Amino acid sequence: MDKKALLRSFLAEDAAENDITSRTLLENTYVTARIEAREEMILSGIEECVELFGLAGVAALPKKKDGEKAEAYEVLLTLHGRVHSILAVERSALNLLGRMSGIASAAYAAGNLARGINDHVRVAGTRKTAPGLRYFDKKAISAGGGLPHRYDLAEAFLIKDTHRSFLDVGEAVRRCRAAFPKKVIDCEVESVEDALRAAEAGADTIMFDNMTPEKIAEAISALKAAGLREKVMLEISGGIRAETISAFKGLDIDIISMGSLTHSVACADVSLEIE
Repeated sequence: MDKKALLRSFLAEDAAENDITSRTLLENTYVTARIEAREEMILSGIEECVELFGLAGVAALPKKKDGEKAEAYEVLLTLHGRVHSILAVERSALNLLGRMSGIASAAYAAGNLARGINDHVRVAGTRKTAPGLRYFDKKAISAGGGLPHRYDLAEAFLIKDTHRSFLDVGEAVRRCRAAFPKKVIDCEVESVEDALRAAEAGADTIMFDNMTPEKIAEAISALKAAGLREKVMLEISGGIRAETISAFKGLDIDIISMGSLTHSVACADVSLEIE
């Protein structure tokens, strides 16, 4: 993944080199500007803003770091450069900073809620990211304290219901292990029986997909009785949102994967002001 090429593509998409409004109305003088938060947020995308403005010859000085909390109206970066360049990059930079900080803030909030389940559970993202933005979406999850999860189809196995339609869970796990012995195998299950089969076959992670808290508790008890609980990571998934996390309180799970962190992101409110 060539991050710089992606950032350049964002500027090209916005025709940043041909901002007819700014070029028509303004002399291209040197100015100072600032980017500030308009609400409380966990930051992500500061590094990318510095790089985006740098591509246009604008000096960007970060006042905060990715992963830090920002208060409303706190200055995040100061900028110095030609006004045409600053305004040409403005929207691309704010869009990316707002999206990434929105994801980081959501991951941070979900992580705080998850601590009410048990003392070791972590929140994770999914591959439900915007095409072309996966690197930035995953980075933002990490900035908010979450796990990025599987980056792409080649990184790890994820045995889903579409795969289980063709073969038994245990056989699916065994084939994956034989093909790539060192790759992590994550196996979705929808029943207590399949959880046991997957664990017995050597899956690394058992993902309880759209299972009720009661069924998950039953599966965990069965895994413990079979001496398999400590051999696997336990993950829950399937339409989980911040408001539904508390339903799983007390369960001995390790990961909560939440597609909503990226597929339903609410951008954080950030603004650029010319001084």
